[in-house]
Amino acid sequence: MKSYRLTKIIKSLPASIPFVSPEEHERDVGQQFLARIGANENCYGPSPKVLEAIINSSHDVWKYPDPTAHTLKKELAKFYNISDKNIIVGEGIDALLGYLVRLLIQVGDTVVTSNGSYPTFNYHVAGFGGKLLKCDYRDDKEDLRLLIDTAAQTKAKLVYFSNPNNPMGTWTRGEKILSLLDNLPNDCLLILDEAYAEFAPNEAKTQISVDDPRVIRFRTFSKAYGIAGARIGYGLASPDLIIEFDKIRNHFGNSLLSQVAAIAALEDQNYLSDVVKKTAVGREKLYETAKKNGLSAIPSATNFVAIDCGKDSSFAVQVMNGLLEANVFVRKPVVAPLDRTIRVSVGRDDELDIFDNVLPKVLKTLR
Repeated sequence: MKSYRLTKIIKSLPASIPFVSPEEHERDVGQQFLARIGANENCYGPSPKVLEAIINSSHDVWKYPDPTAHTLKKELAKFYNISDKNIIVGEGIDALLGYLVRLLIQVGDTVVTSNGSYPTFNYHVAGFGGKLLKCDYRDDKEDLRLLIDTAAQTKAKLVYFSNPNNPMGTWTRGEKILSLLDNLPNDCLLILDEAYAEFAPNEAKTQISVDDPRVIRFRTFSKAYGIAGARIGYGLASPDLIIEFDKIRNHFGNSLLSQVAAIAALEDQNYLSDVVKKTAVGREKLYETAKKNGLSAIPSATNFVAIDCGKDSSFAVQVMNGLLEANVFVRKPVVAPLDRTIRVSVGRDDELDIFDNVLPKVLKTLR
C-alpha cells in the first residue's frame, strides 16, 4: 500500500465530515424521506425568476464564470448601498469560513466559538491546526460577552458568533452586539454569521458599519433565497480585509449559473418577502405541534425550530431515530444542554402534516 506524505495536521485528523446528509440516510434505507425537514433548506424553492434566469443562461455554460463575480458584487453593492470593494463572493458561507481561517490561522493559534454551534467552522479551524476554545451557551443563546472575554484572556485571533443562531434558532439584539464590540481586543476579528438574517426580526439587525475593521459578516443565498444547491454566499467587511481573500480563494469557485441565480434572487425581493411570511406561518405550525404533544418549542428567528423533548439527550436521540424510521428527516444538536432538543425545519404543508401525524406515534412508543 502506497504511503502518502500527508501533513502532520492531516494525519492527526479523523476522516469525517461535519454532517450526515439526507441522501446518505436515504441510501442506507433504500427509500426517500416522506418529509425532508432536517437540513434547514428553503422548501419553497427559489423565485421563478431565478429558474428563468438559469434556463436563459444555460446555453453559456460552456464559458468559464467571471472570477471576480463583478455583476453580482455590483448588485449587492447597490442593494446595501456600499462599495463593491466591501464584498467577497464565495461558494457559500462554508467556503468563505474556510478561506478566512486559512488567511488568519496558523498551527497553535487560538479561536473562540460556542460549544454546539456550527460545526463546519470548527472543521476548518482543525484543518489548519488552530486551537478551538468553546464557550457554553446561556439560556439557549450564544453568549457573546463570554466569547469576547475568553478571546481577550487567551489572545484569540477569531471569535465566531451566529445571529440568528444555528442550531437553536435564538437571536441576540443587534444593539447588544454593537455595544459588546467595544470589548473585543484590537487584534481579534469577530465573525458574524448571518445565514438566517432574512428571517430575523428587526431587533436582531446590527447597525455595524461595513468598514468596521473589527467584524466580517457572512450571508448566503442558500436559506431564504432558496438556492442552496448553487453554493453561493458572500462576506461584508472592510476593503483591507476583503482584498486579502484574492490571495487564496478559488477564483473559479462560483459557477456562471450560480452567479446568474444569485443576481436574479436578489432582484426579486417580493418573492423573498413572501417566503419569509410563509416561513413564519410554518414556524407557528411547528410550535403548535410541539405544544399539543406536551413539548416546548424554543422561539425561533430562522426557518427551523428547536423542540425541547423534555428529557435528556438519550430521549431526544430516540425521538429523532423514531422519526427517521418513519421516513421523516430531522436533526438534533449533539452537545449538552442543547442535545435535549430536535431541530425541525419548516417544510411544505404536506411535510408539516406528516410530522404532526408521526410525532405523537413516536412519542407514544417512548413514554
